[in-house]
Amino acid sequence: MSANNNIITTVKLLNKKVIIAMTERQKNILSAIVEQYAEVASPVGSNLLAKVFNVSSATIRSDMFDLETAGYITQPHTSAGRIPTDKGYRFYVNQINAENSVVADKSRANNALASRVAHAGAPERMIRNAVDTLVELTHNLGIATIGNQLYMSGLSNLFGQPEFINGEQVMQVARLLDNLEPWIKEAAPNEPLSVYIGSENPIGRSAGCSLIISRFRGPYSDKSYIGMLGPTRQSYKEVMSLVRRAGQELEEVL
Repeated sequence: MSANNNIITTVKLLNKKVIIAMTERQKNILSAIVEQYAEVASPVGSNLLAKVFNVSSATIRSDMFDLETAGYITQPHTSAGRIPTDKGYRFYVNQINAENSVVADKSRANNALASRVAHAGAPERMIRNAVDTLVELTHNLGIATIGNQLYMSGLSNLFGQPEFINGEQVMQVARLLDNLEPWIKEAAPNEPLSVYIGSENPIGRSAGCSLIISRFRGPYSDKSYIGMLGPTRQSYKEVMSLVRRAGQELEEVL
């Protein structure tokens, strides 16, 4: 009986990092790492975060250790800063959704998107304009279903990202793109906004990409889609807001 109790205690201790909730500062540190890494494309160090949060570097390193142990961030090289993992990105994206902070209807970007869609004329041109505007605003690859075809724009943006300088990585992304249209038709995601991060992607799990798509009702189908494909390192708050808004605008005008 004593041996069994020891086993149970050991299991609980091993799972401690998973069970214990993240502190508010750790949540904010994770968000800062995600956002800073999206901007500069290099690991984020404790000295920078210490200045941001007005605490010692030792305090930041302790919090970063906890976040790394729990699998939210990782250290790509010895003595380097930290970058988010797919799990860290997922936590961050879930926080955005929970806080309802993805909608920014009065922003200049959203106004530009609404204007380009409303004045396009024919339905196909509206959809293409929406995709092209998303590409201009985010520098990712834009996609949309138009009838039985998949419209893409911004390939040079996608392959111009620093993540895709490796030939094998480019091949992984190319395979993902080859299978994207049939996957969308088969899976038909039913959420107004769906976010597939890195290895969560049902196709191209090793491509290092995130797919953000919005479903909308249009003249071609009750389940049409518009979205963005970019590296896992991207500004999720901005891209999610714009993709959601694009879907809403298209559904309203179409």
